[in-house]
Amino acid sequence: MSSSVREASHAGSWYTDSKSQLSQQLDGWLNAVPSSTTPIGTESAQNGDVSIPSQGARAIIAPHAGYSYSGPAAAWAYKSVDWANAKRVFLLGPSHHHYLTKAATTRMSAYATPLGDLPIDTELVNKLAKEWGLEYMSQEVDEAEHSLEMHLPYIYKMLSQHFDPSSLPLLVPIMVGNTSPTTEQRLGSLLSPYLSDPSTIFVISSDFCHWGSRFRYTYYKPPNAAATNLRRQADVRSDFAIHESIAKVDKQSMDAVESGDHSEFLDQLEKTGNTVCGRHPIGVFMAAVEASKEVNRDEGKGRFTFVRYERSGLVESVRDSSVSYASAFAVF
Repeated sequence: MSSSVREASHAGSWYTDSKSQLSQQLDGWLNAVPSSTTPIGTESAQNGDVSIPSQGARAIIAPHAGYSYSGPAAAWAYKSVDWANAKRVFLLGPSHHHYLTKAATTRMSAYATPLGDLPIDTELVNKLAKEWGLEYMSQEVDEAEHSLEMHLPYIYKMLSQHFDPSSLPLLVPIMVGNTSPTTEQRLGSLLSPYLSDPSTIFVISSDFCHWGSRFRYTYYKPPNAAATNLRRQADVRSDFAIHESIAKVDKQSMDAVESGDHSEFLDQLEKTGNTVCGRHPIGVFMAAVEASKEVNRDEGKGRFTFVRYERSGLVESVRDSSVSYASAFAVF
């Protein structure tokens, strides 16, 4: 394999490396998504059912865990978008292993998947690196990061339904680091001009709550009681399971995202400490929507609607752990 192609380094472990099996698996999850569904977040649920795919949907939030955990949830986000008119796909994900305070992009010319290669928009990537002050990931850092890779087979699958493999729309991968609110606003303002392009799709990679002592997060907030960090089972109320508290916090985070208010999202995370691992790419995108005057002419544009929420397990004991997976789309 050419050194200019990023290897599908998590294939064979986080998801199957068999082209036929992977294609069938993705098709199965996508076909299982109904054509209409009741949204998950409180605000969007007030608007009733939504139809999938949704006309004008060009941005999604989807999880990035191993496919046996998050693959079915991610299908809801990918099924929400009409991919037929795409020319470019921005992929924003968090950094799990490489510390940076801004953002980075790739030096590769293509990203491999078991289904086929996704071409990189190298001209735009280099332009953004220069104008935005982005770092370049080394190939080692690039291939170590799963938050971007776990979306590549889904992106390839959706694009290949409308385009020949030799002329697929181009990918723009951006790994977002541990950014401050100010940095998120700056990056958002730089990203905002691309929101007005109807042929550009945005994929934001994020899992939601990582709960358990192994994640150093045991937040528990029963109704009409103060929040606490659980250390023993005796502190769990018999009428309010730990998994109910996790769902409540996650839905507060989803509501904050659906509000379209970047600062409200940041405030909710600070208040609860919710371990939304893609909080920084989500924050950058929310800041981009706020910075886009054209989008903001229509108050509803660019605001996410959550349509799926799952967890790796329902936590009953302080000794247990779980990761939450949420999928959403935004219309422009």
